[in-house]
Amino acid sequence: MNLNKHLDFFNPALVTEPIHIIGCGALGSHVAELLVRLGCDNIHLWDFDVVSPHNITNQLYVHKQIGQKKTIALSYLLEEINPKVKLILHDKYDMHNLSGYVFMMVDSIELRRAIVEHLKNNKYVKGMFDARMRLTDAQSYGADWTNQEDIIALLNTMQFSGEEAKASTPVSACGTALSVTPTVKMVASVTVSNFINLILGKELKKIILLDAFSFNLNAF
Repeated sequence: MNLNKHLDFFNPALVTEPIHIIGCGALGSHVAELLVRLGCDNIHLWDFDVVSPHNITNQLYVHKQIGQKKTIALSYLLEEINPKVKLILHDKYDMHNLSGYVFMMVDSIELRRAIVEHLKNNKYVKGMFDARMRLTDAQSYGADWTNQEDIIALLNTMQFSGEEAKASTPVSACGTALSVTPTVKMVASVTVSNFINLILGKELKKIILLDAFSFNLNAF
């Protein structure tokens, strides 16, 4: 894969640990695409779901992949970008021990909290990234896993229930959670940018807040 467009800025050879993407839906599939286009390798994809018709509007998948397992469908798309990329496919993440860099791209706040609690004392994890979104606004969180303050700060962003999250999420007249692709792509992009900064030894942002339609972005 020819990386000349960005190799002087970011060399994927600096990523010496595996990358885990837990959840291959809207956020996870787009994060995976960005990482593969950067030349990242040794990427583990975790998901047990299949591609549904409603996934096509905001996820990376294409129409002919409806009914396929998401990990298999996503691996095909990623290999179309880089035929030599090393991908490891898994079903449901069930509190396995991990190492390297973890992207939590799951829907449930309870599952996010459980993952952080499970891995918070794991010295083999180097960094964790979490992204959440509603219709136009989104948040991206980053934690350097060698910094206990970062881990605590990430946990402190999860002090609410799934029901509370659902109540604040815009829905259609029939109760479907609304999602639009510009929001997905923006929060996926800033999440991967934060990962790049961690790899390059630059300042990692603990939280990035954005709105894809009012064009507001703040990072702390």
